[in-house]
Amino acid sequence: MPSPFLSSEEYDERAHQLYNEGDYDQALTVLREGLTLYPSAVELHIGVGYAFHAREDYAWARRAFEEALVLDPEHEDALAGLGETLLKFGQRDAALRSFYRTLELGYSDDLDLMLQIGRALFREDLVENAKEFFDVAVQNAPDNAEAVSCVGYAEHRLGDHDQAIATLRKALRLDVEHSEARIYLGNILYDRGEYEAALYHLDKTRPDDHWDELGIWRLIELKKSIYRLKDGDPELKPWEERVRELAATPSDIDEMLAEIEANMIEADEASARGQLELFGTLLTSLAETHLHEDESAEQAAAAHRIVTGDATYEGTWDEIVQQMRDQKDAEASVEQYMASEARRGYGLTGIEISASDAESFIRGSADAGLLRIDR
Repeated sequence: MPSPFLSSEEYDERAHQLYNEGDYDQALTVLREGLTLYPSAVELHIGVGYAFHAREDYAWARRAFEEALVLDPEHEDALAGLGETLLKFGQRDAALRSFYRTLELGYSDDLDLMLQIGRALFREDLVENAKEFFDVAVQNAPDNAEAVSCVGYAEHRLGDHDQAIATLRKALRLDVEHSEARIYLGNILYDRGEYEAALYHLDKTRPDDHWDELGIWRLIELKKSIYRLKDGDPELKPWEERVRELAATPSDIDEMLAEIEANMIEADEASARGQLELFGTLLTSLAETHLHEDESAEQAAAAHRIVTGDATYEGTWDEIVQQMRDQKDAEASVEQYMASEARRGYGLTGIEISASDAESFIRGSADAGLLRIDR
């Protein structure tokens, strides 16, 4: 039941705290409760919009932002939120009108707002527009390392690599602890073949600063080649552990598929138990027959063949990768071989190749044009 002793601002603060904790459902409950008492509270409508947006319920988010703008047509947060939501519907022109309206209304000195809009545009690959808002942010806060680094990211995406390097170095002079800018700069330098400079920057980061495996693999490779570190060196251990952590983190889709698979397995097991009670030894006989059929099918499916520039390999995916490893570097583990070749392939083609398992590695290499799968 709504509490008459809370103001609309207090409802907004409670919801904001829940939002920051990632509890979007509870935030919505608080906001809706507040709106029953304060239906004209613009901030509560805006909060509803952002909570729905975070849940990817974009239609409801759009409605909430539009309701907020009916109450206050010039509210900057509602304009920004509506713009972000319109981008999700592919309505770029309408989104840009909403974003640029904030500049027309004089909100250019709102640093957080400018960065929010710029990032939203950057994520949707509207990089030139994003850079405009990042530039505005820097004009109003020239000593803000985050704003300066965002300009550098946009410059890099627009192909101005030299200027991007200069801008990111400026951001690091403003804040030497800005790990995101340092990792980005290290990767740019690596791509340019400036390996010692890349190592200088990547080596100043911590494993927990990284949320992408590429930068860590590059750091490990550079440490091995420049510092002459061996596999298993204690200095590499925390970086290798971080790679395993990132590789083990399931995506939302992975979690959904795992849940579906678990439910199917549970249903199959329940069904199997019932049939065993009913049919007894007959089912056991049938199961053995199917097992032999499955084994034969697996053996037939195991015979893959791939062709590289200088050799042909046959067998299961795992056997093929082992053969490739043995021919190139028998002392390396299969995992090390796949990781090394994936990095080499990325350097040659610019296409990321998965090294999580043998089949993904081979198919990724084929997609990159490094080999051909005959069957």
